Amino acid sequence: MSETALRALSSARPIALAEAEEPAVRLTHVSKWFDTAGRRQTVLDDIDLTVGRGEFVCVLGASGCGKSTLLNLVAGLDRPSAGAIEVTGGRRPALMFQEHALFPWLTAGRNVELALRLRGVPRSERPEEARRLLELVRLKDAYGKRVHELSGGMRQRVALARALAQESDVLLMDEPFAALDAITRDVLHEELTRIWTENNLTVLFVTHNVREAVRLGQRIVLLSSRPGRVAREWTDSDLPEAALTARVTDALREEIRRHGRR
Repeated sequence: MSETALRALSSARPIALAEAEEPAVRLTHVSKWFDTAGRRQTVLDDIDLTVGRGEFVCVLGASGCGKSTLLNLVAGLDRPSAGAIEVTGGRRPALMFQEHALFPWLTAGRNVELALRLRGVPRSERPEEARRLLELVRLKDAYGKRVHELSGGMRQRVALARALAQESDVLLMDEPFAALDAITRDVLHEELTRIWTENNLTVLFVTHNVREAVRLGQRIVLLSSRPGRVAREWTDSDLPEAALTARVTDALREEIRRHGRR
């Protein structure tokens, strides 16, 4: 497992509470740049973004536009070069990666229990809670199975259960279904929507897949390419799904073409 994955998994530490009326996530004039060999590379530029409590927001953009960097900043794995990020609630956001990042030598249940241990759940309570979380993601009988015994979709369900074990109100998802086949991805879309609704989660979901963004998001935020800026936003009530998919696709293609003309 990567260092970033370990840091995210262990990030269930209390953070400062915001006022009850505050949104779940707020980015104010956030920029991120790196200085290498005396040259500054700006990844994100002056991002303003607010995510309401219980909202499902999809961040869409071409590869390299800074989507993952944005999630890492919200998760607290990195700091912005400029601007401010506020996350309300008693715990840092839970982060789910494109790869499941499970420990292969542990069973599905033990992988979930690891997050519970880091959260401070007593050892005697962890197995029952891990089983409850696995049942929540439709893996009731997977507690004793090792990672190699699980399909790709099942592994991502375990990763989702582990993220939920952090008991955060905010769930950050970095293209978690990108490597899955279309049918499995559709099934997990349905499961994620169910879990989001039943648990009143706030979800910030990064993807480069327009269909996925339109299907899942109450709001779609399109980032421009290099550096990432908020280029456009849509809500799920703007247009019928097919028309919205076409419009978002056209906007994404234009951003890609614009980058190519630089």
